[in-house]
Amino acid sequence: MPESARKSAAEEVFQRLEKTAAFLLADRIMMYHSLPDELYTHDFLRKWAGKKRFYLPRINGVDLEVLPYEESRLELGSFHIEEPTGNDLTDPSEIELVVVPAVAYDRKGKRLGRGKGFYDRFLKQTKATKIGVGYEFQLVDELPSEPHDIPMDIVITQKTTIMVKRV
Repeated sequence: MPESARKSAAEEVFQRLEKTAAFLLADRIMMYHSLPDELYTHDFLRKWAGKKRFYLPRINGVDLEVLPYEESRLELGSFHIEEPTGNDLTDPSEIELVVVPAVAYDRKGKRLGRGKGFYDRFLKQTKATKIGVGYEFQLVDELPSEPHDIPMDIVITQKTTIMVKRV
């Protein structure tokens, strides 16, 4: 996708996210600092940084730690992802909403990540609402899943918002 189309898609996705009750009601939100091939989050983080409390993940071994987001405290970490610095870890139970990246999602909220399981291990530790965000082409009819995979509650692309029903 051309950069202009990627930025436009990100704006549309985050406009949809801003209208969800989960976002409107949440104060403590874990985001991700996007890689070049992920839905761009940097502008959204800057836009809301003074109004919501954002947190970013930092990889520690096989787990994700959660630290407050401050743009001035980011440095290149594992897998060439900008991560927060410092020691002010946040308990996952304090997070109210987690915005999750993926390679693909399906209409039942299943997510295909990058294969290391970082987010699945983290999501087991929180009761936060889980919102998967991505481009429309990342939404597929069905994905395989494993027992340890944690599904999303909501999936948002630039054209689609899916509220996943749990059985």
